[in-house]
Formats: sequence, structure tokens, C-alpha cells
Amino acid sequence: MKQNRMLDGAVGSTLFFFALPMIVGNLFQQFYNMADTMIVGRFVGEDALAAVGASYSFTNVFIMIAIGGGMGASVLTSQYLGAGEYGRMRTSAYTALINFLVVSIALACFGFFMNPQIMRALKTPENIFDDAVLYLQIYFTGLPFLFMYNVLSATFNALGKSRIPLYFLIFSSVLNIILDLWMVLGWHMGVAGVAIATVAAQGLSAVASFFVLLWELKQYPQPEGTPLRLYDREMLFQGTRIAIPSIIQQSIVSIGMLLVQSVVNGFGSSVLAGYSAGSRVESICIVPMIATGNAVSTFTAQNLGAKQTQRVRQGLKSSFLMILCFGAGIWLILNQFHGQIIAAFIDAEGGGVAYETGNAFVSFIKWFFVLIGFKAATDGVLRGSGDVNVYMAVNLVNLGIRVLVANLCAPVWGMEAVWAAIPLGWAVNFLISYSWYRTGRWSRKQIIT
Repeated sequence: MKQNRMLDGAVGSTLFFFALPMIVGNLFQQFYNMADTMIVGRFVGEDALAAVGASYSFTNVFIMIAIGGGMGASVLTSQYLGAGEYGRMRTSAYTALINFLVVSIALACFGFFMNPQIMRALKTPENIFDDAVLYLQIYFTGLPFLFMYNVLSATFNALGKSRIPLYFLIFSSVLNIILDLWMVLGWHMGVAGVAIATVAAQGLSAVASFFVLLWELKQYPQPEGTPLRLYDREMLFQGTRIAIPSIIQQSIVSIGMLLVQSVVNGFGSSVLAGYSAGSRVESICIVPMIATGNAVSTFTAQNLGAKQTQRVRQGLKSSFLMILCFGAGIWLILNQFHGQIIAAFIDAEGGGVAYETGNAFVSFIKWFFVLIGFKAATDGVLRGSGDVNVYMAVNLVNLGIRVLVANLCAPVWGMEAVWAAIPLGWAVNFLISYSWYRTGRWSRKQIIT
């Protein structure tokens, strides 16, 4: 076995070089999703952009459930790896895959049949309703592939193999863009075309990732006299206890977007198109912050498994420095190029209200990305240690702030209230999480024995 730098390498460089492939990979995943928005916005029209944008807030909830569930379940895998219990580590990974395959099939059925009612409840404008429903119905047929890919990626990260998901994301992103262009420009399939392209690219990546993971797990020795177990009920309960708060944390932005979607929809399809474009820019900008938090989670889990608590504290300090650097870089780029970035989604001259809305949103939110970075890193320590109760509660507070401020204040102050709710939720979440971290109770949690 190779040396595990999570346990004995220089803390700052170990975190950075582990997080870097995750950042690049997540950026490709955002570009993967953003390709649908850009292509329909530029080549189909504003209504098609609004339809995909209205669908995005719904589909992103399921994406975040998949990511959060995989990350939560992989904490157990990371701690077994840190403790050198390779047989149980392998069983933990197989158990998570089986569980989430079942969950993904159930959610796919729910989303496929219920999405028209949900889009109605969200007050989706009539001129884009049919396209939004069509996009979602195609999308949900491929939801199991999406789920399995994200759980597989989380398992690779738990093993310290963050480069492998990056390679598959690059492949699937390029394939998705090629298929998008082919189906929209070549076959003129519009919204249906970009949905089919997404499902096809995700499906191929998920299948390939599965076989690579099987090969990777075989490289770890199985203890002599111990049969390989593909499923363990105790690990199911342990993993679920950690995964549920992780799902809530990862889903918080998406659930917030979904719950305030009816507020945004009430301003009309042009404002919705602009807000959708701005939200895609936001989703790209938070990638390094979320990826750093995910890296801290794996780093924490492995080092607590090896009983190295002080190293975890050093890791959080290093992550804060990384986040400040990322935040400064993001601010500089958006401050200089926010208009050009929004113009990639919406014609600056022909977009009118849509362009102005997206540009104003990005100009505001550029100041606050370090807040979600600090929140994600601190939450990563709590998640990686298995200290899930406070972790779950503070993320629910974050969600509550976003929903209440948007619904109560937007009718009075306009769309600016929806924007202001975002950093306010991040700030309160971080302050509570960090205060709990300072108590040190997370370091006394025991997941594996």
C-alpha cells in the first residue's frame, strides 16, 4: 500500500492537493450542467432558458441528495481506511452503493410521476410549463445513473483517490456538450435534446466508474480467514445516521432555491431567466468552497480514525487560508467580467430585464463567497467526525433564513431580498458551527470501534 499522506503529509499541501482535483472535477460538473443552460439560452431562446432554469432548482435537490448521501456514507469508509481495517472498509463501500441504488430508483419514480404537480405548486409560468415538465421527465429516467455516479465519486474521495472522479467528469462533461450541440443544432430537439444528452453522458460515466471502483477496492488486502461481505446491516444504520445530516447540508442551497422558486417565478419568466443565469454563476463560484469543505471532511475522518485530533485542528486552519485565497480570486474575476459572464447565457442587447437581473445578482453575491467557504470547512470537521446533530440543526437554520427572508421581504423589496437571504444564511450557519467546533466535543465522537 502507498503512504497515506492524509495521515502523515504536510497538512496545508495535503489538503490543497487533495482538494484540487475535487475542485476541478466539480467545476466540470457545473459546466456539465451549465452547458444545457448556455446552449438553450443562446440557440433556442429565452423561454427555453427559463424552462431549464425552473427545472434546475428541482433537479438540483436530487443532485445534492446524491452528493450528500455519498459523502455521509463515505465518512465510515474513510475512518475504516484511517484505522487500517480494509475488510470493513470494503464492506462499507459496497453497503453504501447498494443502499443508494435502491433509494435512487424510488426517487426516480417519484420525480417522474410527480414533477407536473410540483411545477404547478411552484407557480411555473404557463409559457414554459410544458418544456419544464418534458425536461424533468427525461431527466428522471436517468436519475439512478446520477446517484450512482456521485456515490462512486464520494467513495473514491474517501479512499484518497480524488483524481479518478476528475477524469470521469472531464469525459462526461465533454461528451455532454458534444451531445447537446448535436441534438439542439443538428436535430433541433430543443429542451428534450439537452435532457437526453445529460442522461446519456451520466449513464456512461456511472457504469465506467463502477468497474474502476471494483478494481481499486481489490487492491486493498482482505484479512485472512475473513470472508468478503457485500452488505452489513449495522453499517447501514451507522452510514444512514451520518448520511442524513450530510444530505441536508449538501441540499440546503438547492432546497432553499426550490422553496423560494415560487417567489422568483412570481416576477415573470424574464426575471426567472436572469436569476437562473446568475444562479449558475453562483453555483460555479461556490465550487472551490464546497470542495474544500468536502476535503476537510475526508481529512477529518481519516485522521480521527488514526486518533490524530490535533492534525484535524491544523487542517481546519489551513482550509480557512485556502478559502480566503479562493474568495479573493473569485471577487477579482467577477468584479472585472460579471457583464461578459452573464452575456454568455443571455444576449446583453436583446435580453433586457433578464440580462439586468442576472448581472445585478452576480454583482451583489461576489462579496460573500468566503462565508460559504468558512461554513463548508467547519461543517466538514463536524461531518467527518460524525458529530451530526448540531451540524444538521445549523444547516436547517440556514435554510429557514433563506426561505423566510425571501418570502417575507421579496414582495416589499423586490428580488434584492432573495439575494440578501443567501449570505445571511451562510453567515449564521458558520457562526453557530464554529462556536460548536470550539467546544471540542466533535473530537470525542466514536463511530468505529
